[in-house]
Amino acid sequence: MSSPARATPPALTSRMWAVVAAAATVMTIAMGLRAGFGLFVKPVSGDLGIGRELFTFAVGLQNLLWGALAPFFGAIADRHGAARVGLLGTALYVGGLLLLAETSGPTEIVLGNVLIGAALAAGGQGTLIGAVGRMVPPERRSVVLGILMAGGSLGQFTMVPYTQVLIAGFAWHGAFVALAATALVMAPLLWTLRDIPGAAAPAAGPGGQTLREALAEAFRHRGFWLLVGGFFVCGFHVVFVATHLPAYLGDQGLPAELAAFTLALTGLFNIVGSYAAGVLGGRYVKKNLLALLYLARAAVFLAFILAPKTEASVLIFGAALGLLWLSTVPLTSGLVATIFGPAYMSMLFGIVFFSHQVGSFLGSWLGGRIYDAVGNYDAMWWISVALGVGSALLHLPIRERPVARLVGRTA
Repeated sequence: MSSPARATPPALTSRMWAVVAAAATVMTIAMGLRAGFGLFVKPVSGDLGIGRELFTFAVGLQNLLWGALAPFFGAIADRHGAARVGLLGTALYVGGLLLLAETSGPTEIVLGNVLIGAALAAGGQGTLIGAVGRMVPPERRSVVLGILMAGGSLGQFTMVPYTQVLIAGFAWHGAFVALAATALVMAPLLWTLRDIPGAAAPAAGPGGQTLREALAEAFRHRGFWLLVGGFFVCGFHVVFVATHLPAYLGDQGLPAELAAFTLALTGLFNIVGSYAAGVLGGRYVKKNLLALLYLARAAVFLAFILAPKTEASVLIFGAALGLLWLSTVPLTSGLVATIFGPAYMSMLFGIVFFSHQVGSFLGSWLGGRIYDAVGNYDAMWWISVALGVGSALLHLPIRERPVARLVGRTA
């Protein structure tokens, strides 16, 4: 007897595609602006006469607050939609960048990054992923989330060279002002998301589940904590490289333009990686794909450690890492939706994302701390290899199937 044909996933409506495009563009700007912060490490610390640790600590604090506040803003977005929360994020983003433009010492550096961390929690990927993820059919969710993360990668590809041009033309003070003006573009895009179908979760989830019950269910689930631990490593890797690679390459005697181009190349290749991860996540077991991604990251870091540092080897490193850069996000967020359902997706992914940002804080701050202590980044590169292997092992035991509550509803 012939096997039944696989059902064709439902097509997205034109309204859905318009929402995805607007959300992806917001991701392009929000993620792209912060991707160039590593380019400010040497000029800011040099002009102000401070060590690298202070600026990279502030960037790390930005990431930590982003993660800490993401579940709260995600819960608000789950209730009231992404547009209002995102508009608040835009205002905070502009304020933080303008404060950094007026920096004369540690206070402005820290406070500016605090505001940007809150801005990213309110208007960044967690808020948008939850809203868009609920809007689209489950069969299309993984692909659409991949498109959304590709938008963030496009931001890195375009905004990092843009930031380097601004620094070269207007010095770092003027560059921050220009970036603040750029951030304002997010406001009208976010306003178009105010009527997203299904953007806000119901007062109670499936089966009358409340927010408190959703949290309790996730906290009892072993796979949830394995995701939390594994995503920590993603944050450590991404922010260590984004923050310290420009300074590291400068220490190797390589030109500043190479660092900007390498980070842009990472963003370009991650457009492919994020979309491919979304497509593959709809066809194969997501937790196995995540294990392979982290193992591949460890191999890329190891090869970079052992290779001579030339322009060619740096560009190859940037391209290879780009394929693995944010491709973890559609798979990780997709796993959250698969296991727990989409109703409280923003909040639950926000909690997992907090672990990512704890890793981001350590990747940024610890890199500056180690450099100021010993004068090089060697230990950080080896830590990155070990963490990649560890994260791969953490993902393997995850059970990729809906919780019993959801199975019972579809039985």
